[in-house]
Amino acid sequence: MINKPLGLSPRYIEFRRAYLYDINPVGAGALLLSIVASSLSYLGFLGTTAQILSPFVALLTAFCAAPLIAWATSGRYYLARPADDIHGVDQELRCTICENIFERADMAFCPAYAGVICSLCCTLESRCHDTCKPHGRVARQLSTLMMLVLPRRIASALDTRAGHFAGIMLACNIVIALLLSMIYHEIWHRAPAARGVVETTLWIVYLCLMLLSGIAAWLIVLAHESRRAAEAESSRQTAMLMEEIDAHGKTEIALQKAKETAEAANLAKTRYIVGISHEIRTPLNSISGYAQLLERGSAESADNAVRVIRRSSEHLSNLIDGLLDISRIENGMLRLNREVVNLGVFLDELVDMFRLQALAKGLEFRYDRSTALPAHVHADRKRLGQILINLLSNAIKYTDTGHVSLKIRYRGQIAEFEVTDTGAGIDAADRDKIFEPFERGTNQVARGVPGTGLGLTITKLLAHIMGGEVQLQASSPGGSTFLLRVLLSGVRDEIAAPPQEGRICDYLGPRQRILLADDDPLHLDLVQNLLRPLGFTVFVARDGKTCLDLAAQCRPDLAMIDLSMPDIPGWQVARELRAAGTLPRLKIMIVSANAHDLASQLGVVHDAFVMKPVLLQQLLEQTGALLNLKWIYQPQPKVPVPGKDLSAGGNLGGRSSHHLEDLYRLGRIGHVRGIEAKLRELELEDSANDAFTAQMRSLLANFDMKRYMSVLEAIRADA
Repeated sequence: MINKPLGLSPRYIEFRRAYLYDINPVGAGALLLSIVASSLSYLGFLGTTAQILSPFVALLTAFCAAPLIAWATSGRYYLARPADDIHGVDQELRCTICENIFERADMAFCPAYAGVICSLCCTLESRCHDTCKPHGRVARQLSTLMMLVLPRRIASALDTRAGHFAGIMLACNIVIALLLSMIYHEIWHRAPAARGVVETTLWIVYLCLMLLSGIAAWLIVLAHESRRAAEAESSRQTAMLMEEIDAHGKTEIALQKAKETAEAANLAKTRYIVGISHEIRTPLNSISGYAQLLERGSAESADNAVRVIRRSSEHLSNLIDGLLDISRIENGMLRLNREVVNLGVFLDELVDMFRLQALAKGLEFRYDRSTALPAHVHADRKRLGQILINLLSNAIKYTDTGHVSLKIRYRGQIAEFEVTDTGAGIDAADRDKIFEPFERGTNQVARGVPGTGLGLTITKLLAHIMGGEVQLQASSPGGSTFLLRVLLSGVRDEIAAPPQEGRICDYLGPRQRILLADDDPLHLDLVQNLLRPLGFTVFVARDGKTCLDLAAQCRPDLAMIDLSMPDIPGWQVARELRAAGTLPRLKIMIVSANAHDLASQLGVVHDAFVMKPVLLQQLLEQTGALLNLKWIYQPQPKVPVPGKDLSAGGNLGGRSSHHLEDLYRLGRIGHVRGIEAKLRELELEDSANDAFTAQMRSLLANFDMKRYMSVLEAIRADA
């Protein structure tokens, strides 16, 4: 009635406990002052008139004290906190505790329950300890008041167990004293003769009640502390339970993710098995079929059958090497070689190889090379070639009309290889999946082209290992563009190319002893037939124990050991040979198909590792390097070219000279199909070249690439 019109209190009436102080000094103070003033008037301390009008004194005191206290406190004790901005536009909300629906004006946000709560539940709730308004509780208000009116030391002493006991006991004794005083005052007027007896009796009652009030006050203090301790323990247990619930929730989420990952891995495994089964069975079918024809003696051409079997075997080996490359890269086991690469020759060989493939499909091959390219660079020739071959072969494979282009830019030792085609392109839905293993996309044209689906996967992983990147730069129904960026640091000093040698037939120096340990008799026969004609003394063991016994007897210079043997594993055999100490100069070469065991044992007990299927030339190179041999090469006789020469003149030049250069470059990279295509082109150009092309085809049919290169070198030298 008074403070709201005067603007000393909020314009509205706030009834929600969440927004109110436990004690408002305006109302409580006015009531306390009115009680004191009316009591003093009633007891006659303010005169007879005030005693008669004591009820009106109380009313007047309250009416005057309320606005004065509100003005003195600036009205800050009406609201304990500002109103919450409860999100949403609904006029009715559901209570978090009782789950009943109330109007928005009857709701408040409760931080203890992290939701809206109705005024009734807020009034009845006692476990939250008013976390929404910690400064508005009675205890906090009394503590603040004592800190204001009392010295800090005394105020701190009162905020203890003893202080709480003294305060409660004092309040109880003041109330008891006031009640007994009113009784004494009434008897004092009505029975003056009994004042002494009544006074003595009331003092005895007061002392008894003081003792009882002390006991009651102590029980209240202990009960309060017990309740607080119980609430604290309950809060702690609740917090632990909530943490456990959260942990269970996180565990459930992790289990769900693990389940999804396992399902995805299972699906990927199924796709992997399907893809690898198809890719392995195709060359196996050719190998098995031609082997059966050769066995029956019904093959029309033994040379052609051998060629098909060899190519199918190489395809199987390349497929397995690709899978191993992915495994090595993902496990961090792949190691790059830092070689000096003649970049111009390297690129020319690639371009010559793929230009012929493009021409065979009726495609135009465009080649644009920057003039800033250095002559020699440091790189891993095999891995860089593998990346570019994958990109270019895909471009030609999936392009039926138009062109395929290779554009090379070089700046700041960073080389950019841009491969563009005019093929079917890559669908938008497949662009994020094309680098995944065995992913062929949804394009029907692309799926109709044979392939493993591993090329781009290996390409991306190898580019990343080399410190570069490969990305699909653009794709549309009119073609695709892949961009490879890789660091190729230039070499300042020019490196002379090594001379081409003939076939190895012997070696200089004393005869070397080699011990072969393998459980596969076919492999043993193969290596013996390679080494014994070259002058090596070969000893054979088909298990680990025999290998150790033979090593002690024959004292070999080199031991070639397989990892999988029936009694003792190859690594253990190698370790025992090393630990024996009787063969300090023994070199150990591991010849095995277990490539996954290489990383953990690298450089520990062996000197070299050769992967099966064995490339005979690689095996000889490793043997020569380990034993420090100087090879003797068989001189290759110059093969006369029937038909006098390949040109109109007497020397090998003119219009056929560029064909010889192409044949030479194709021979250096071992591109048999490209050589065959070039030989057909020579035959069509001039019938005088038929004898030469027939001779070269016979060398190709026997896979005698050394003699093939020797013939071309001799022709080029004469020219």
